[in-house]
Amino acid sequence: MKILIIDDEELLVKGIAYNLENEGYEVLTGTNGSDAVRLAQDPDVRLIVLDVMMPVMDGLEACRRIRQFSDVPIIMLTAKTEDMDKLLGFDCGADDYLTKPFNILELKARIRAILKRSVKQENDPKIVRGAITLDSQSRTTLKNGIPVELTAKEFDLVELLIRNPNRVYSRENLLDIIWGDDYRSDIRTVDVHIRRIREKLERDPANPAHILTKWGVGYYFKA
Repeated sequence: MKILIIDDEELLVKGIAYNLENEGYEVLTGTNGSDAVRLAQDPDVRLIVLDVMMPVMDGLEACRRIRQFSDVPIIMLTAKTEDMDKLLGFDCGADDYLTKPFNILELKARIRAILKRSVKQENDPKIVRGAITLDSQSRTTLKNGIPVELTAKEFDLVELLIRNPNRVYSRENLLDIIWGDDYRSDIRTVDVHIRRIREKLERDPANPAHILTKWGVGYYFKA
């Protein structure tokens, strides 16, 4: 699993990276919030360890921006101990908080616990998001408990989006992932399928609440 470590203390970053690599993780590193936002776009990153106080862009702002396109777990690091700082971190979308100085064994334990929960959720064949229920094993879909017939590609699209809430996929990304090379030149295929999915799953397809468009970028599932 790939973990992203962001902190302006280079020795600390090296120490964390060394310990995690010895545990078998692949590690990416950066020293400011801009690095965090850029590197978090790597689709293989499974967890981010993010310092709060950094130059260029602080960790709280970086966390906010990452949450615009990714739901990957984030552990915030800070030298501060005030409860308000922790609340701000959670409000920005952080999953856990660790105050400096900390024991590396505690950080590794928290990382293992969060990744274990994430893997369990990913492997669970049944996904429930509001009124929508998907079962990957039987490939069935329910809306408010009522079966909804989706085509194979429609189901694949919904499953990808719903398993990665708030992550924006471009039309080109979706073509590559769902259709492969067959429809690479026709991005309208994605638009047609999204429209049909909305008609089947949204309460008001003209004003969708779940399958949303980020104009100029692509589509995402709002958690």
